[in-house]
Amino acid sequence: MASGTVVVTGSSTGIGHACAVALSAEGFHVLAGVRNETDGEATRDAGAEPVIVDVTDATTIDALAERVREEHDGRLAGLVNNAGISVAGPLEGLPIDEWRRQFEVNVFGQVAVTKALLPALRAAKGRIAFMSSVGGKSAIPLLGPYGASKHAIEAVGDSLRQEMEPFGVDVAIIEPGSVQTPIWDKGLAEAATVRAALGDEVNRLYGDRLDAMAALAEKTGAAGVPPAEVAKAVTHALTADRPKTRYVVGREARAQLTANAILPDRAFDRLVARLMQG
Repeated sequence: MASGTVVVTGSSTGIGHACAVALSAEGFHVLAGVRNETDGEATRDAGAEPVIVDVTDATTIDALAERVREEHDGRLAGLVNNAGISVAGPLEGLPIDEWRRQFEVNVFGQVAVTKALLPALRAAKGRIAFMSSVGGKSAIPLLGPYGASKHAIEAVGDSLRQEMEPFGVDVAIIEPGSVQTPIWDKGLAEAATVRAALGDEVNRLYGDRLDAMAALAEKTGAAGVPPAEVAKAVTHALTADRPKTRYVVGREARAQLTANAILPDRAFDRLVARLMQG
């Protein structure tokens, strides 16, 4: 059985919740980051200890780091940077504040949490897992903000892995494809608000493709791997004697990465366009 304390951000639902469950079962004491007390009840039922952490709020991040110092001897066996959102829309019409919101959560939030907890991770020679995506290697239309944020996380993870090697801290990047997770439900729920902000002309230009993308997201999300499959990869990254630097999760993710590697860019573009047409 594993031992020590692990922090998982974004543990309320989906991948984060599955990670909290799996790592608790593995023997870790899991500090499961949630944004409110109500969300914390589900993680408590799974055997984890909920802790209020908003990755865009420095006060809650500092409080988490202090808690690790005071209650866990300043030692952390693992950090799973999972908290994330999905912002969709064409570059031409998407307000710049939506791009900023995407990066505040998916990139700057993960960096801020990691920075705050690095001393404890270094003290324990712990492990770090960044939740990226197949979209971090192969971006598709109308998901530019999300893909860009995951490309950034790939770079952050690669750089940090090399920075931490002298200290014995392993860093892994998790790259799932479609997962049965509420992130897409939340994104679709926001679609009407986003569409209204785009304006009439942008909706005229991109409306059909936005409808096709919404339908594709709903379809692939329903057919995606269960969050527990991603949690398996995270568990391996935090417990294996020789963890991988990258974990591609799901047949669809492997197929997309293979197609992107083999096909010329314009051929891959045509493939994506056909998929969007159904």
